[in-house]
Amino acid sequence: MKIIKAGIKHIDELTELFDLYRQFYKKKSDKDSARKFLTQRIKRNESVIFLCHDEYGTAIGFTQLYPYFTSVGMRRAWILNDMFVKKENRKLGAGEKLIESVRKFAEKTSSGFVMLETQKTNKNACRLYEKMGFKPDRERRYYYLEI
Repeated sequence: MKIIKAGIKHIDELTELFDLYRQFYKKKSDKDSARKFLTQRIKRNESVIFLCHDEYGTAIGFTQLYPYFTSVGMRRAWILNDMFVKKENRKLGAGEKLIESVRKFAEKTSSGFVMLETQKTNKNACRLYEKMGFKPDRERRYYYLEI
């Protein structure tokens, strides 16, 4: 497996994976909108995307980070917003390799932390994140204001 920092030249592979990711979360397939969304993020430097290829060069997973800043800590941080590995490629280490790439990138960018959110029912993801050193937040309560 090989992890790369994705760019606009990887948009076809990313679009396919991103569309599958959204379907995993019960959204309708919409590759045109997915392509547009990802293209905007990349061209505007609004996110960092890591792409995982298998030994044959096929894209099998990705993770997308968004920048975040902590005023109290006066540092950059990252939100690990999206993480997906194709169903047939799970449990082969792709998720671990993607997270390790995120960790190295966060260290390289002198970040204070990486945070993420996942559904409590996503047990496999929760196990992976905890295995890779993420700790559930027991001190904070998160609120959302939907617009």
